[in-house]
Amino acid sequence: MNISLHGITDQDFLKMGWCGKLLFVLVSCSVAFVYQQYHQATKPFPIPELKLQKYWGAGTPKPDNTKIDKFVVDFKQADVDKLKSKLSDTSYLSKPLEDAKFHYGFNSNKLKSVVSYWKDTYLTKWDQRQAHLNKFPQFMTQIQGLNIHFIHVVPKVTKNVKVYPILLLHGWPGSVVEFYDLIPLLTAESKDKDYVFEVIAPSLPGYGFSEAASKQGLNYAEMAIIFRNLMARLGKSRYFIQGGDWGSAIGTTMASYFPNEILGYHSNMCAVNTPIANVKTFISSFYPKYFVEKEEHVKFYYPILPNLVELLVESGYMHIQATKPDTVGTALAGNPVGLAAYIMEKFSTWTNKAYRDLEDGGLEKYFTMDALLDNIMLYYIPNSILTSQRLYKESFSNPEVFKNDRIPVTVPVACAKYRHELLNQIDWILKDKFTNLVQTSHFPDGGHFAAMQLPKVMYKDIVDFVNKVQKK
Repeated sequence: MNISLHGITDQDFLKMGWCGKLLFVLVSCSVAFVYQQYHQATKPFPIPELKLQKYWGAGTPKPDNTKIDKFVVDFKQADVDKLKSKLSDTSYLSKPLEDAKFHYGFNSNKLKSVVSYWKDTYLTKWDQRQAHLNKFPQFMTQIQGLNIHFIHVVPKVTKNVKVYPILLLHGWPGSVVEFYDLIPLLTAESKDKDYVFEVIAPSLPGYGFSEAASKQGLNYAEMAIIFRNLMARLGKSRYFIQGGDWGSAIGTTMASYFPNEILGYHSNMCAVNTPIANVKTFISSFYPKYFVEKEEHVKFYYPILPNLVELLVESGYMHIQATKPDTVGTALAGNPVGLAAYIMEKFSTWTNKAYRDLEDGGLEKYFTMDALLDNIMLYYIPNSILTSQRLYKESFSNPEVFKNDRIPVTVPVACAKYRHELLNQIDWILKDKFTNLVQTSHFPDGGHFAAMQLPKVMYKDIVDFVNKVQKK
């Protein structure tokens, strides 16, 4: 008998001295150990046992009211007058440091002009802005004990035009306002597609007009179940999803938990956070051009260290909200000036970090002040800033949630990568999670709020993706 192990036969092994035999055994054990560790680190996790009717309302569980009611944004004149009075004094704001621009946060000189516009222009035409916020049909229904607010636009179509439901999921510090320019494009017939979309755009629980949980534990994975149940309530058994920020985490989870219900998943913030993903990030940093298909796209991902430093600089808010959300939330609740500074600063730097070098933060390069304030109002009117921030603690404090990154997404996926997004990852990493990645797009402009910043660009990318899915 002449068995070969790693190219060494039993006769060769017998001829070895004891040092050679020991070295051979040690090497073999090391290889076996490394292989075992790699296998464990890359082994996909199964879908966990899901509690599809977990109750998040106040008190003891009770049956949901399954009625779907119409909803209208209705901010009374008395409330407008009260808000104006809170905006009337900015004398307490500290002067910015000379030439600080937006490097220390929201520049108070710019903030004064924002507050002045809010009080003297925006609120004087509140009837128009409120009508704008009500331009799409909106509804409220109870899911797992919580009243969930959502936009629902059913398109008017000619004969023989297919209709695909699509669930649009926002993040923090955004809202359904992000989709106001995208929705008309999705729901209209056009030459670039032989279908239209039926849009469902909910407010996340604790955001906007969706009720916040009364119980601890409502993380993004639990929200994925809520929105799956919302789609089921609306009679949608097969649909597309689009999401960014927390909407991406929720959409990814829905696609992994309910693959038989999702036609395809489009995200403008595809991300994987696993040990192997971190190893691959490190390996790819030595020779980036080998891991990126086109050289002009290398800058989307590398150099790694400066990108990580930038991410650290921009994630200070996250550490606070993931530990003590109610403290910072209390400071902002009922404080419109502070609320505007806290939220709008993200719309500046997360759109393009270079805007920190501008006196006005570049806020109106892509966004109108009215649209920015519309988004603020969806936090101010329902007083949802504190409850929105709790999602960070609920998600980051639960180690079980991080296992979701090891559950494969097998449905068709499109990853849209915008140049100034906070984080982009190469496909070599993403394909570990998204095993059916059918489209990757790189855009030379655009940041974190892509649907609001570049709605036509996002629309075209969604259509390109759906066209590919139709052909599969």
